Amino acid sequence: MKYTTLQISIDANILTATINRPEKLNALNKDVFTDLDQLVTEIEQNSDIQSAIITGSGSKAFVAGADISEFGHLDKAGAKALAKRGQDIFARIENCKKPIVAAVNGFALGGGCELAMACHFRIASENAKFGQPEVNLGLIPGYGGTQRLVQLIGKGKALELLMSAHMIDAKEAKELGLVNYVTTQETLLAHTQKILSVINTKAPLAVASCIKAANAVFDESTNGFALEIDEFGNCFDTQDMQEGTQAFLEKRKAVFTGK
Repeated sequence: MKYTTLQISIDANILTATINRPEKLNALNKDVFTDLDQLVTEIEQNSDIQSAIITGSGSKAFVAGADISEFGHLDKAGAKALAKRGQDIFARIENCKKPIVAAVNGFALGGGCELAMACHFRIASENAKFGQPEVNLGLIPGYGGTQRLVQLIGKGKALELLMSAHMIDAKEAKELGLVNYVTTQETLLAHTQKILSVINTKAPLAVASCIKAANAVFDESTNGFALEIDEFGNCFDTQDMQEGTQAFLEKRKAVFTGK
């Protein structure tokens, strides 16, 4: 697929998508959203891709926020439509059946923090900064930030950050559970790839079921326990389950095919 704002590479079944607007600190505009939407489709449909990384170009920013220059002409209806589109695309990332990890290489502010939170988990370089500074503009997050920040770090701390616009560094983000690991900037992508290379050895359908079941925790319309039962049962219908259990009994490494 062709992209306007993303640089794409695939190595060892891991796709790396680099948001490439360094002159704007990789800010989210309509073209980035279009590309991210198309990216999820490619990840889902390309059998050569087992997992993916989203990162930013340069050494300063993952995504420094939304491109505010696109806000000037919006009225209330237009703003709601913009937020709905952003939420829908980020929900596609969150619900993708293949793991998508954010490698946060600098500022992840506003929409950038929201994008990182939509990924299945986050790894940050030491210079990363996280925040939702929208109140400084008389706004609130519009792409799911108020919801996912509470889910990830708890209501009290989330409300403090949302209302104060305070930025936190990578160390505090890890302490709060917003990121899983903190690395040097030089080793960020290699560390992320190392984790995904392990995940890629596991049964793909079971990995997809883990994502689906975990996301159900935050879906009020879904009984997560019942969904877990269904997904557990569905696994017994797969060749991978037969291969995995047989390999365990035979004390050998399983070879999964995603069937």
